[in-house]
Amino acid sequence: MRRQLTLREERFAFREPFHISGHKFTETKVLVAQIAAGDSVGLGEGAGVYYLGDDLAHMRDQAESARVELEAGADRAELQSLLPPGGARNALDCALWDLEARTVGVPVWQLAGLGKFAPLPTTMTISADASAKMAEVAAGRFGSWPMLKLKLTGDVELDADRVRAVRRARPDAWLGVDANQGYTADNLGQLVEVLLEAKVELLEQPLARGAEHDLDDLFRPLPFAADESVCTLTEVEQATGRFDAVNIKLDKCGGLTEALAIARRCRELGLQVMVGNMMGSSLSMAPSLVVGQLCDIVDLDGPTFLASDRPGSIRYFDGKIDAGTAGWGLLATLGR
Repeated sequence: MRRQLTLREERFAFREPFHISGHKFTETKVLVAQIAAGDSVGLGEGAGVYYLGDDLAHMRDQAESARVELEAGADRAELQSLLPPGGARNALDCALWDLEARTVGVPVWQLAGLGKFAPLPTTMTISADASAKMAEVAAGRFGSWPMLKLKLTGDVELDADRVRAVRRARPDAWLGVDANQGYTADNLGQLVEVLLEAKVELLEQPLARGAEHDLDDLFRPLPFAADESVCTLTEVEQATGRFDAVNIKLDKCGGLTEALAIARRCRELGLQVMVGNMMGSSLSMAPSLVVGQLCDIVDLDGPTFLASDRPGSIRYFDGKIDAGTAGWGLLATLGR
């Protein structure tokens, strides 16, 4: 059956600026892919990978380059060779999953060979800010949320104050921190001492992408997670011996198809599995929630930072993320 591919660009403003090491974001820009075949329509969203130059224009150009093959019927397997990993392939891959689910009336999680689909505990992320402000957010807006992740900036003294302030405000919470490549081999040890003191349970991406060798044989008294250092399936092997976990993001690896393969390969290698996001809307979170069924840690809070999300089924309740009852890929959970 002949298909029709429609691409559109959308922007979602943040409720307030979001700060990480070296960057400040005020909105998220996404490419939405719609693939129609007969009466069925599949949707997918790509937010790109900002540190790899994978912006909106780049995503659109890549998606257009695969238009002829997709409209002629190329499937998910063929898409993997048509486009490299990135936001464009993510949007198209997720649209194909959604299209198949709607065509055959089987939810994506079953098509993916998963044995169950359920609401999952997710972290909530606190943007890098003054220590007092971060503590206020932890105790206020996220006061009942059991899992928190703090963004750090690479300033050891300031980051130490941030971590200690949040721990004082939330002595009960599971805490993880994300350095977003902000540290070096020279000052990482100072940060780790503070994290141990504050009973932090995960350190994400401490060093720059490309500096992974500085972690060789380094004592890791708490779990280290690779984010920017591991984008695709081909990079998973380099995480062993340097990291304890891998943070999978569909925009990095190019869609649900490769994300599932990464999760399964990490399990084979004895690595913990985490799923994260590039601050997309609910349309990005739904396929990521499918990957989350295979993960130890879920970090899918992107829509909570938007001034207004798209109408959708993603819900947050009791410390969990829930696909609701009628969303992308015919996902449905019974969480209340």
